[in-house]
Amino acid sequence: QYERVGGNEVLQADVRVIAATNRNLAQMVADGQFRADLYYRLSVFTISLPPLRERGDDVRLLAEYYLRRYARELGKDVREISPDAYSLLQKYRWPGNIRELQSVIKQSLLCASGPVLAADFLPAALCGEGKDSTAATPTTPVVPLLAPADWHRFLAERLRADSQNLYSEWSAMTERYLLTAVLQHLGGNLTHASRMLGINRRTLRLRLAELGIERE
Repeated sequence: QYERVGGNEVLQADVRVIAATNRNLAQMVADGQFRADLYYRLSVFTISLPPLRERGDDVRLLAEYYLRRYARELGKDVREISPDAYSLLQKYRWPGNIRELQSVIKQSLLCASGPVLAADFLPAALCGEGKDSTAATPTTPVVPLLAPADWHRFLAERLRADSQNLYSEWSAMTERYLLTAVLQHLGGNLTHASRMLGINRRTLRLRLAELGIERE
């Protein structure tokens, strides 16, 4: 029950709060960085969702779902993913989780021709993953999702498709490459990245969210 500010009438609401985080809140409470009372109110029932790389066949199911979704949005007649492409998707470590998978499928569709999404259309980062792929370390930076070598193929494909939004597509692709490279260079430090890019932190955070780029 609650009252509006300045009102006298008692109102009622039946709500359920669902909160999500990629932080260890229990540890943050212990370190004095998160309010204990809020933590205990939120953690009545907790679902721990493992990272994408630990979810087995979920990668295939999600890739198929996003293929159908983005193929419709982009007007691409691509109906399935080749076995070789599936193999690369399964081996990749997915440091950016679901948002990175969404970005990879969308980029691959923009480069694709024909009804099958072949391995050749995947971004260079996935094609370069070996059988013993490991998580990146500060001395081994991750290759950005779309390397410069792919730009000519991307442009040629969009020209053949008679794109009506090429400027925005090209701008998003190059901006994603730039922001990814800068964040990798600075270890994900937003303050230093915003200073190097000449934009404020809030603008940078918004662009990262819109482009599906994870700081980690």
